[in-house]
Amino acid sequence: MILPHARDLDFDKLMEKLYSEILAFDHLPLINKIKKQEEYSYRVLISTVLSSRTKDEITAQATERLFRRAPDAVSLSRMAEEEIISLIYPVGFYRIKAKNIKNLAHILIKKYNRTVPANISDLMQLPGVGRKTANLVLGIAFNIDTITVDTHVHRISNRIGLVQTKSPAETEQDLMKILPQKYWIFFNTYLVAHGQKICKPISPWCSQCKVISFCQRIGVVKYR
Repeated sequence: MILPHARDLDFDKLMEKLYSEILAFDHLPLINKIKKQEEYSYRVLISTVLSSRTKDEITAQATERLFRRAPDAVSLSRMAEEEIISLIYPVGFYRIKAKNIKNLAHILIKKYNRTVPANISDLMQLPGVGRKTANLVLGIAFNIDTITVDTHVHRISNRIGLVQTKSPAETEQDLMKILPQKYWIFFNTYLVAHGQKICKPISPWCSQCKVISFCQRIGVVKYR
């Protein structure tokens, strides 16, 4: 459900404030730090799969080790699963992810001629890729307007008072109705950074928040 607060909200100003906050603490989620280069979409896809339930700094180290040995889908497909495990450890669920990305590489080669598909239905058929990962890949790698809703975007959108939803899927659908399309790709980047540094799940840093004037603080019991 879209809340009345959202209909009168100045999204241009909100995004401007969030951007200035990111610049202040010089932090972007890992996926946005990957330089555009050869095999860029492959790197975005693999990094996103590995980043699930894992801190950015751990994922960054793991992907750096992995891409040195497997800079493309072909080299990844030829690696033994145990070698992949040794390179990506200790990302969360590293054994499952090692199996998934090896299988994923084989599929990219056999079905998609070594390229990453640029549509959500094909992406979601890949091992370890759900809707959140698919949307992020489409937005970051292909510049296709999507709203990626992870735990930070879902929590903060409800806390600010944009929506009242029970699931990320509901949040995505409602945000598409109120968020200007020019911000769809960036919304995840900004809110993930904001959620990691300021808008914590428990006891958020409201005293340091640059968007506090936009926030209804719904469900916040304790804050700093």
